[in-house]
Amino acid sequence: MGPTGTTPRGSVVPAVDPAAAPATDADETGDLLGIAARRRRFVGWAGGLLVVLIGSVLLGVAWGSVSLAPGVVAGVLADRSGFPVEVTWAPSVDAIVWQVRLPRVLLGVAVGAGLAVCGVALQAMVRNVLADPYLLGINSGASSGAAAAILFGFAAGLGQHALSVSAFLGAMAASALVYGIARSGGQVTAVRLLLAGVVVGYALYATTSFLIFASGSAEGARSVLFWLLGSLGLAQWGSPLVVVLVVVALTVVLLMLSSRQLDLLMIGDATARALGTSAAAARTRLLLLVSLCIGVVVAAAGSIGFVGLVVPHLARRAVGAKHAYVVPVAALMGAILLVWADIVARTLLAPQEIPIGIITSLVGAPFLLILVRRLHASATG
Repeated sequence: MGPTGTTPRGSVVPAVDPAAAPATDADETGDLLGIAARRRRFVGWAGGLLVVLIGSVLLGVAWGSVSLAPGVVAGVLADRSGFPVEVTWAPSVDAIVWQVRLPRVLLGVAVGAGLAVCGVALQAMVRNVLADPYLLGINSGASSGAAAAILFGFAAGLGQHALSVSAFLGAMAASALVYGIARSGGQVTAVRLLLAGVVVGYALYATTSFLIFASGSAEGARSVLFWLLGSLGLAQWGSPLVVVLVVVALTVVLLMLSSRQLDLLMIGDATARALGTSAAAARTRLLLLVSLCIGVVVAAAGSIGFVGLVVPHLARRAVGAKHAYVVPVAALMGAILLVWADIVARTLLAPQEIPIGIITSLVGAPFLLILVRRLHASATG
């Protein structure tokens, strides 16, 4: 048959070009739901943010009280990685890049990513867009542990790791207390978890204030205050940095694998049960994971606010509400945000360093105001 065919009645029917064949039902459904478009959008955002993160890391290592050319930084990193490059820099430059700044920037990447993904998970767990990683009182527990170490020498036998270990133990104790209170009334619901976190947070905040008052040490109080505002200044190569990197990476992976549970929890417990997911059990598992990650992050860098509140909203606006996309994009955004916040903290008043929590709060407070206004407008309009 030629390019046309004839029906029994003699009418001519054009031959169908396979390349112009109509889409299948699955293709039409996917196109109507925008699945392919959202996937392309996610790939675009993730790829772009990854490139920005790599550039931010290079600039974060290059800029400081002593600025270095990004090419020199790349050369030092290549030389340290075993690539054959000509060494044209002084040993002091190598020490600045490899021993001082790179561990600090890597810690910033891990802390920013960890706080961001934990914020995503908590907002889904408690179904509250204003939730952040410190809502559950974990930050207050870490602060009490850190204050005990700084002011009274708690865990002094651990040497340079005493502060981090004390803060982590305080965070874990607060998590256990929150879970115990939330579980005492029956199943761990979003409301019980939220109220338990608020109660424990205020109680431990009062405990930290009492420890500062009871110590009678002005210098100790200053050290506690600086820790409470957050800093990456204690970063160095060693097992603590490795622990933070590994825990945050595992948290991101596990939250991505739990994206369906996060989607269901965000919709509601009744919907989750109807689709075969125990909301209470999922919330408990996620609470344990998030508590561990926040405890490790706060123990390493102190209290850094607003990252876990601001970044999840930016990620959702970028790629939608599906947590399989939101979690990795939020991790990249959080890492970029904290790297740049640390750059500003180190360079704005150099050689004096500003606590990084001040920078993130200056960024996060206006965003929170905008968010509250939008929520009010949606509720009234």
